[in-house]
Amino acid sequence: MTGTGGPVDTFSVWDYVVFAGVILAAAGIGLFQAIRGRKETSSAEFLLGGRQMTAVPVAMSLTASFMSGITVIGTPAEAYQFGAAFWLFGFSYAIMSAITAEVFVPVFYRLGITSAYEYLELRFSRPIRIIGTSMYIVQTALYTGLVIYAPALALNQITGLNLWGVLVATGAVCIVYCTLGGLKAVIWTDVMQMVIMLAGFVAVIARGAVIQGGLTNIWEDARKGGRLEAFDFDPDPLKRHTFWTIVIGGSVMWTSIYSINQSQVQRYISCKTLGHAKMSLYVNMVGLWLTVSLAVFSGLTMFSIYKNCDPLSNGDVSTPDQLLPYLVMDILAAYPGIPGLFVAAAYSGTLSTVSSSINALVAVTVEDFILPVFKNLTEKQVYWMNMGLSVFFGAVCIGMAGVASLMGSVLQAALSIFGMISGPLLGLYLLGMLFRTPNSIGGLVGMIIGLVLTLWVGIGAQIYPPTAEKTNPLPLTTAGCAHNTTQAPWTTPVTLTPQPDFRPALADSWYSLSYVYFALLGTLTTIVSGLLVSSITGGCKQEKINPDLLVKMSDLICFSWCSKSEESDATEKDAGQFHMEVDNPAFADFDTSKNVEMGTKL
Repeated sequence: MTGTGGPVDTFSVWDYVVFAGVILAAAGIGLFQAIRGRKETSSAEFLLGGRQMTAVPVAMSLTASFMSGITVIGTPAEAYQFGAAFWLFGFSYAIMSAITAEVFVPVFYRLGITSAYEYLELRFSRPIRIIGTSMYIVQTALYTGLVIYAPALALNQITGLNLWGVLVATGAVCIVYCTLGGLKAVIWTDVMQMVIMLAGFVAVIARGAVIQGGLTNIWEDARKGGRLEAFDFDPDPLKRHTFWTIVIGGSVMWTSIYSINQSQVQRYISCKTLGHAKMSLYVNMVGLWLTVSLAVFSGLTMFSIYKNCDPLSNGDVSTPDQLLPYLVMDILAAYPGIPGLFVAAAYSGTLSTVSSSINALVAVTVEDFILPVFKNLTEKQVYWMNMGLSVFFGAVCIGMAGVASLMGSVLQAALSIFGMISGPLLGLYLLGMLFRTPNSIGGLVGMIIGLVLTLWVGIGAQIYPPTAEKTNPLPLTTAGCAHNTTQAPWTTPVTLTPQPDFRPALADSWYSLSYVYFALLGTLTTIVSGLLVSSITGGCKQEKINPDLLVKMSDLICFSWCSKSEESDATEKDAGQFHMEVDNPAFADFDTSKNVEMGTKL
């Protein structure tokens, strides 16, 4: 009987067949792109897809890369435990898409850059660029570890396969198709994986609706269980999810993820034209809405089925992140192949994120650390170096998955990492793009102060997790369990993380700040202290700043499709020319000449 607890089925032969088929298809696309593009072994082709991508595949890739296995597994568990408030991130996605498309994309596109961190050197100084790149590498390696760990945990729950065996296998597949295919392989596999991910959610919702007698019953159960009270307008910044934390803090957090994260910047600057680049972000916004809506509704479906028997309290699963895999085996095991498709969905989300992370890590390492030092490398040597680094970073990310196993709920941990590191970085970019006065001393000091604050509050919150009054888990019960593994039926909100015995005075104030506000804290601190320090140290010499480095009014017109091809050609040429003059001469031979060439082709 579904929804009454106890052990569930494991994978059938057909599930293994479907699962293996999806993973092999993903690797196959990588190989196909590699063989097809053998002639074009240039570094720009490997890292930027030859700057010839169109809006829709790039948009799906943008969506898939951050709608990883963490989203597939973490978001439904979030809705099941805390209700539908997570859906309010839909507002954040809209604000984030507008800011990224209208402020950041035109500047990056105009400069014709490969690494998002090149901007920091052009606007501030080389040391700031190196620090920015290093922060990105640490953040991405940690995040990618989490992304590998999440579905490995699910696969371990469903199939009984060894957790570490699964982790290493995941990393290996990503390394293969990232190393061989470059960015084009990453983007096209993302498109396939996006479709599979959404199909997995639809299967869970459809089967749940059949079991519960329709979607209206699921909705009604969620309402009775308090899962639909999403609009909480309490301004308290310590409450985990309220309307304000999600719309204000969430918008800044997602902007820091999309606008300056190399994994994302690399995608939209691989578009043919600025119009395609902007359009890809708006189409991606719709993709994010669809994904988060299906993920949250899957969580409500799970609550409707388990409203009288919570598998977590009943001891059927050990962490919230195993709830959805448990549900899939509970309700879909009767249909051979469907659980396999579902795990493939969580898994393919992971493959897309890990491969894009590896590709981006390689891009920034080559651009920011290797080429400035070794100036006379041939294209062939750079290409082989890209491949070698892909393998190296793949191995680092597998190691980080071990660290991830210690971090509690994967969804919150992932977003916290982004908030802590991307927040101060976003502040630095905004400081450079919106204001003329900040100098490199102000930028550096501002970013360090922002980073120290966010790491202090973030690590404090990890050691002393906020109490249940702040996180508001909703009540769950084991009263209806047929297979009760606990002593007695009980109804209680489940606390996610064990509390340490001693709690310092700061634990219930500073460390309890909602994790969604970490990015906002970092961004504001960096901007304010950066402006103050810059004004004390004499500001920036006005004539030194190239106007292309600042946001212009003409950038802010939505959907500037009217950038006529002649103008866009001219802009591209100017960008390439400017880049060759201002940037490190080491790049002149390597990439900027290619930008000029591409400008003429467009």
